[in-house]
Amino acid sequence: MGLAMSLNLDIDSLPPEQVEAAITRLEAVKAQRAAENKLAHYRPYPKQAAFHEAGAKHRERLFMCANRFGKTTGGAAELAFHLTGDYPEWWNGKRFDKPVRAWAAGVTGETTRDVLQEKLIGPPFRESEWGTGMIPKAAIAGVATSRGIPAAIDTVNVRHISGGLSSLQFKSYERGREKWQGAALEVVYFDEEPDEGIYSEGLTRTNETGGIVYLCFTPLLGVSAVVQRFLSSSSAVHPDRAVVCATIDDAPHFSEADKARIAASYAPHELEARTKGVPVLGSGRIFPVKEETLAIEHREFPRHWPRIGGMDFGWDHPFAAVELVWDRDTDTVYVSRTYCLREATAVIHAAALKPWGSLPWAWPRDGRRETLEGAGVALAKQYTAQGLDMLYTHAQFEDGSVSVEAGIQDMLIRMESGRFKVFKHLTDWFDEYRLYHRRDGRVHKEGDDLMSATRYAVMMLRHARTDIPRRPRSTRWDGRSWMSM
Repeated sequence: MGLAMSLNLDIDSLPPEQVEAAITRLEAVKAQRAAENKLAHYRPYPKQAAFHEAGAKHRERLFMCANRFGKTTGGAAELAFHLTGDYPEWWNGKRFDKPVRAWAAGVTGETTRDVLQEKLIGPPFRESEWGTGMIPKAAIAGVATSRGIPAAIDTVNVRHISGGLSSLQFKSYERGREKWQGAALEVVYFDEEPDEGIYSEGLTRTNETGGIVYLCFTPLLGVSAVVQRFLSSSSAVHPDRAVVCATIDDAPHFSEADKARIAASYAPHELEARTKGVPVLGSGRIFPVKEETLAIEHREFPRHWPRIGGMDFGWDHPFAAVELVWDRDTDTVYVSRTYCLREATAVIHAAALKPWGSLPWAWPRDGRRETLEGAGVALAKQYTAQGLDMLYTHAQFEDGSVSVEAGIQDMLIRMESGRFKVFKHLTDWFDEYRLYHRRDGRVHKEGDDLMSATRYAVMMLRHARTDIPRRPRSTRWDGRSWMSM
């Protein structure tokens, strides 16, 4: 009714033979208005939302995605929000309260035109449809085309809700590092993976303004210098950086049949990069086992199957915990629960884990270390004081050894023999699993929190219990174990 009134159409007063034509006109106008303001209808998938939200805390972000996930849609929508300043109520990411200067870039001038320009502005060769991209038509104040590439746009002025004008310039990597120098910018958006020099120049453009840089791509170049910049940098060491991964399973617009068809179309060496958004880690990957052989649907377990918990302590990097269920008859281990949270005390973590039941908990050697947050009390004792059933000693094999490699091999053998399963909805576990790798021959000790917690629990699997009694409220440490008082 509101749209009809705005068009001065009183449908109720029209002759019957004109009603259908009026309704057709209304539908056409409605469709046109929706096409010219796609941004108002953008609703991110959970992984897109997580990527946007990370911008509130992290200056540099990498969105590593499977092909056709919607990475460019998400990247373009975020850029349009920054250019217009018209953030939706659900937006929890970075906000600018004044007009911004931005660059958006692809590999070549042609691909930038055909992908980024189309997504942000509209079909390059149909100027009448400019304004049907993520930047609303009403917000486009002016367009300057490029001289060198047919139908390509060089610069766009965008109306900001504050009253000023934001500016967007399209760039490409092929023109070299020198073309990336000089400007001060609030936003730089890389739609495909740049080389290290181009990325460095883009980042430098935001140093003066304290702006943001984000990348959205499928990692077909493997562990390049740019990818390594993010994978080797924990938030504890580099709080400016964040990485979000999205697989084909995170895209609701694909049916199971679609996923199978898409996966079958890729060569084996590209499959994980294109469907999981995982860079090819080659010989550096710790668990070279297809996750499809591990992932299972949620199920209930027989009550007589024993359980055990494993935890990895953390503050700057996340504290992590897992629950394992053990089928003794087949010697199969199931990862059934996960928990991961940074910058929280034992009180918070214990409160989250106690609903799992009074599991016996495996823990690492640093559990004997004292922490400032615990006022000089060893970590393991802090968790016992909060009611968790910490095992009497740190995680170790029966012979007392604590070899990381031995623990990894135990897990790998189980995976390869079909005796290690993980509920497929535990996406945080699989996110770590995909990127768990070696660097210079050694296990890369960042982003491995859930992997470590799992390894500790596997090492102490012999202590898993079927009958899980509640711990007495009061305990004391006698030098070897926790004793009831």
